[in-house]
Amino acid sequence: MSPVAVNYGLDSLPGDGKRRAVTIGKFDGVHRGHRQVISQLMAMAGKSEPTVITFDRHPHATLKPGSVPAPIVSDGQKIELLSAEGIARVVVLPFDDALSSLSHEEFSQTVLAEGISAGVVLVGADFRYGHGGAGTIETLRAEGDHWGFRVEVVADVCEADGERVSSTMIRSLLEAGEVKKVSSLLGRNHSVRGEVGHGFERGRVLGYPTANLRENIEGLLPADGVYATRVTHRGTTYGAATSLGVNPTFGDVNERTLESHLLDVTLDLYGDQVTIEFVEFIRGMQKFPSPHALAEQMVRDEAQIRDILASDI
Repeated sequence: MSPVAVNYGLDSLPGDGKRRAVTIGKFDGVHRGHRQVISQLMAMAGKSEPTVITFDRHPHATLKPGSVPAPIVSDGQKIELLSAEGIARVVVLPFDDALSSLSHEEFSQTVLAEGISAGVVLVGADFRYGHGGAGTIETLRAEGDHWGFRVEVVADVCEADGERVSSTMIRSLLEAGEVKKVSSLLGRNHSVRGEVGHGFERGRVLGYPTANLRENIEGLLPADGVYATRVTHRGTTYGAATSLGVNPTFGDVNERTLESHLLDVTLDLYGDQVTIEFVEFIRGMQKFPSPHALAEQMVRDEAQIRDILASDI
């Protein structure tokens, strides 16, 4: 697979006249609904370059500061996920004042026609664009007639109960720790990644050495608790028990810490990047009467996690 081409900002648009099949959206999480959009885009692309236009932040960061939802994935994770689906080019536009001030006519001309050379533009039924969200499917079709691109609309993906699959739904489930449900909406396990740093080494004392991620973590952390997880390091994936929170048994840590104990292997991971996939929630964080009581619970947690990971293949 060829590496995905990435353009950052309006000034970086290729403007090369090469025909492209384009879809536009935040694509936070690259969930099943997003993947349906991409699948349809790939089917209609033909010889055109399949391209995603996305944004570096939620529009509320500029339009409604203070009400910005946390991103499910980082820009880097998003680009990798889009590439894995077959997207050849990702255009990341900063959702700043310059972009938000463009009228819908200016967006169609500057970005879609002159910048991307769109031949077809695929959007959701509720797509809005341009300053104040004034642009609609109807205006986009009219502008497409003028600039030489056609517009197609993709249907929403719904669950069995008829509820639309959305990033908002996934974010809410993660905040509740319901990672197994999230896996079904994403079509994969939700994951975070970061560099392993030094912790308090309490796990080692208890017989459960851990890889600790505390800063610059990519991806939305779920609710505090203990999880069955998989940890990938340098292309190899290991089963793991992962704890997220402040560890109330010791009571002297105020910041959330993500700690993963790899099953059946001991590795020196300090300074290396790892990816942690959340498979299933085990229990919430608890304050135990002693480190010994905590260690006994960790034995029970490990047995349950082994069973879950053995059946989740």
